Amino acid sequence: SATALLILAAATGLAVALGLLPRTPVNRFCLASKNKTGFLCDDRETCVLASQVCDRASNCRNGEDEQEKLCGDLPHSLPGFLVFRCGHPARWVYADQRCDGMNDCGDCSDELGSLAACPPCGPEWWSCRPVLYEFCSCIPRRLCGDGIQHCTTWADEYIC
Repeated sequence: SATALLILAAATGLAVALGLLPRTPVNRFCLASKNKTGFLCDDRETCVLASQVCDRASNCRNGEDEQEKLCGDLPHSLPGFLVFRCGHPARWVYADQRCDGMNDCGDCSDELGSLAACPPCGPEWWSCRPVLYEFCSCIPRRLCGDGIQHCTTWADEYIC
């Protein structure tokens, strides 16, 4: 029975190599820089940010991040792990844009609420109610004390 298993394994391997049997789908999920959602290239080493997929610039050696089957009908042609659905049903952003401090969805749904599940402001951010719609609940600390109001309470100029 061990010989039969060995023959079966060899035959299956040969059939896959010759393209007679379908290959197991490749898992493309990976964690890119700063633990952001990424896309794994064919080399199994390069992990590009989700937002670098279908951006008209080949980031993978063989260009698999720009292939027509992946980019032909955005966002429907993308694997689900690369997409974050905004609060507005017609809007979406790349998954690595969720919880990045920026209002990418336009309604802050990528930064606030149960769908986004973002942690509180990190050390590089100041928590406040921003004046500009560019931010949702935090502003970059580099904007503190710059003489320009970024928080509704002016906390970025007097407390931050």
